[in-house]
Amino acid sequence: MKTHAMERRRLPSGYSRGASRVLVLVLFVSSMLAGCGADVATAEAPRPVLVTHPAPAGSGASAMAFAGDVRARKESLLSFRVGGNLVERRVDVGDHVKRGDLLAVLDAGDLQAQARAARAQLAAAQAELGRARADQVRYAALGKEQLVSRSSLDAQNAAAAAAQAQVNAARANLDVAGNQAAYTQLRAPSDGVIAARSAEAGQVVGAGQAVFMLAVDGAREVAFAVPEGAITAIKPGLPVLVELWSRAGKRWPGRVREVSPAADPASRTYAVRVTVEAPGDALPLGQSARVFLRGIGNGGLGVPLSALQRRNGGVAVFVVDPRTSTLKLQPVEVGAYGMDRAPVKGLAAADWVVAAGGHLLREGQKVTPVDRDNRPMKP
Repeated sequence: MKTHAMERRRLPSGYSRGASRVLVLVLFVSSMLAGCGADVATAEAPRPVLVTHPAPAGSGASAMAFAGDVRARKESLLSFRVGGNLVERRVDVGDHVKRGDLLAVLDAGDLQAQARAARAQLAAAQAELGRARADQVRYAALGKEQLVSRSSLDAQNAAAAAAQAQVNAARANLDVAGNQAAYTQLRAPSDGVIAARSAEAGQVVGAGQAVFMLAVDGAREVAFAVPEGAITAIKPGLPVLVELWSRAGKRWPGRVREVSPAADPASRTYAVRVTVEAPGDALPLGQSARVFLRGIGNGGLGVPLSALQRRNGGVAVFVVDPRTSTLKLQPVEVGAYGMDRAPVKGLAAADWVVAAGGHLLREGQKVTPVDRDNRPMKP
């Protein structure tokens, strides 16, 4: 009796033992329904994924690409052959010049003074030569009459020869001084465009110091740098495609013309130049361009870089099974990386490869493959 009285005291006011049993039953049923609802909620809906087919590595769409810029086939660094103060600059970057046009002028005062001094030395040598020859003639006449010794006659002949040599040396010095005075004018060696300027009026420049860069009219090329990992696959004659950044989608064929034999010590890249089969006005100087190297890699298929996943110490891609719409993690061998794609081995051309978001997926997951326009892909 005491126990039942204690149990009644524990129940809240207004509740009987029958009501408490009903409450327990309701709580049990609610927990069962909640568990069933959780199971239904955990049933994951298929996730849309962007898929693409591997493209041939030899096509322009998946070839290795490098950034470069348009250059002239012939580029000349123009400089003075003598040093001096740059007093006049007549052209600027971007100006088109003709062969023989005056580009810049140095102060020629000192060199002109040297030319005048050389001219005066030549006049003095010529006067000395005239006196020596006159003496030579008189001594020759006296020698016929045996009024002078043979040694005196020989000495006079030697003096005349020395005077002639002095005249020749003075004339050569005058030619050099005249040439140096003419070297104070820098003229264009060919038709072309001033691509760069390295000096300004008022600056003192040395002999051989670059003042202008002249891009000679004619063929255009694209220069770019290649990292060490890809240089072994690039050889002169390799076919390429060239596309300007300003004209996306328009590509011109070309070929690798030269590959630098040594890497740049700072960037550790190799300089490469390609010739482009395009009209002369299609490739403006200085334009940024992309060079697609066809046939680089495994010669097979390529996928976007965003499709590659680091898994289990290697590289793999997610492939969609078209029959079950589930994901399979496919290991692949990757070739040299390009700007946005990489050649791979281990895939077929008909495979559906997940192009993006692979880090959020798992093997065996149910998915809905879609294209870039968000349209479902059908087997």
